[in-house]
Amino acid sequence: MKSKFFVPVLLALLGLAIFAPDAVAESRTNNIYWTPVVATEGGEKIDQILNVIFILTATVFVLVNVFFIYYLIRYRRKPGVKAQYVHGNMGAEIIWTAIPSLIFLTLAIWGNHVWNELVKTPAPEDAVVVEVVGYQFAWDFRYAGADGEVDETALEKISQDNKFGLILEDPNLTDDFATTEMVIPVGKPVHILLRSRDVIHSFYVPEFRIYQDAVPGRSIDWIWFVTTREGEFTLACSQLCGAGHFNMKAPIKVVSQEEFDQWYAARVKARGEEIATYALEKQKTDVAAK
Repeated sequence: MKSKFFVPVLLALLGLAIFAPDAVAESRTNNIYWTPVVATEGGEKIDQILNVIFILTATVFVLVNVFFIYYLIRYRRKPGVKAQYVHGNMGAEIIWTAIPSLIFLTLAIWGNHVWNELVKTPAPEDAVVVEVVGYQFAWDFRYAGADGEVDETALEKISQDNKFGLILEDPNLTDDFATTEMVIPVGKPVHILLRSRDVIHSFYVPEFRIYQDAVPGRSIDWIWFVTTREGEFTLACSQLCGAGHFNMKAPIKVVSQEEFDQWYAARVKARGEEIATYALEKQKTDVAAK
């Protein structure tokens, strides 16, 4: 490339790097130079590993470049000085091989420990159970009703009229209630039952540090977490699932236990009234049919 074109091209590429992201993505308003502020206990443990890795890599980057620049200057070409071949140093090679190996092994053991703690440990018995079902291009949530138990489901039962796949003979009589937003109490374990009705979707909440694919024909029950602060968050699908993927979102509200109890009680009451109305109408229909 000719020198007269180098500067304009460099400036154009720099402009794209600075301004293009704002044109194609939703702008973040907090912690824009790092990850979003964490909102779960498990996320805090993940961030500890991330911070250590960043510090290690930043330190190595600085040291390598300092030595690189030093040697460029110290051993630059000089008039009358002839280059000499220097054989490698076995002791130095052992040290710079052993230290990174030890660091990688430590990170692997630490990361595996955190992973097992977050994924392999069963959810507490007092956890709030929320079934999350993704479909093109939205999310549905289901909570236990007045009996406090989430009704059983079967994947083969999922249909247009039975979107959660309830095993009940008449799915309309379940006391469980469905919503299009997730409301959960702060500081209490939340157990997610994850499914997909059609294609592969992904349960992704950056502030929770949770990413899990939802696979059709499979129930995923190992996701659980404990939130650490109240706030409004967004559940987004991070798997390219079709034309409407860009807008496949759902609100998540983390509220106080008192506010959650009020919200939950109102939903249970409303669902009970819906069941009573449906049962009465069904009884009238059955009588008329006779």
